Amino acid sequence: MTEKIKNMQPKYNQGMKQDNDEDSQQYLTFIMANEEYGVEILSVQEIRGWESTTVIPNAPSHVKGVINLRGTIVPIIDLRQRFGIEVLDYGATTVVIVVKVAIANEHKVIGIVVDAVSDVFSVNNDDVRDAPNFGEDTDLSFIKGLTNADEKMVILLDINRLLGNEVLPEAELLSQLMHNLDADKQVVNG
Repeated sequence: MTEKIKNMQPKYNQGMKQDNDEDSQQYLTFIMANEEYGVEILSVQEIRGWESTTVIPNAPSHVKGVINLRGTIVPIIDLRQRFGIEVLDYGATTVVIVVKVAIANEHKVIGIVVDAVSDVFSVNNDDVRDAPNFGEDTDLSFIKGLTNADEKMVILLDINRLLGNEVLPEAELLSQLMHNLDADKQVVNG
């Protein structure tokens, strides 16, 4: 169930702007725990239905494992767990949004598990408000801001800051782990 981003038509509404110029950006919005979040559409590579992953030993609990996406090993992160939101069983609407994250001078491809995809909005930069300050103990550096869409508040995420600090094994190590796990399965099944 791979869905092409190009097939999603932008929705323009309150606080939204139809012009696709420098004063606005498009965001893919998704739902988690009845809240709506958005990531820049340019960082999104594709949207996939949930599929089982290969678990990586000693990974943090929010790292569900990895998948092989056309030859690229992609770590899968559950954003509910990453945000400390109650964990739900994955269902028919659970999706993985595959994003490209800029880390230092390189790009990594990471999948994020969310409850459901919502829409694509064009957000006027003037309509984005800063996240409230909850003090030094609360890290909100990964929140770009807040905006209204369809009379709902949307939390706009900076995907590079959110996922750029993830402690994940390097691609070569992931590939080797996948190869070893595949070899172990063949020995067991052989």
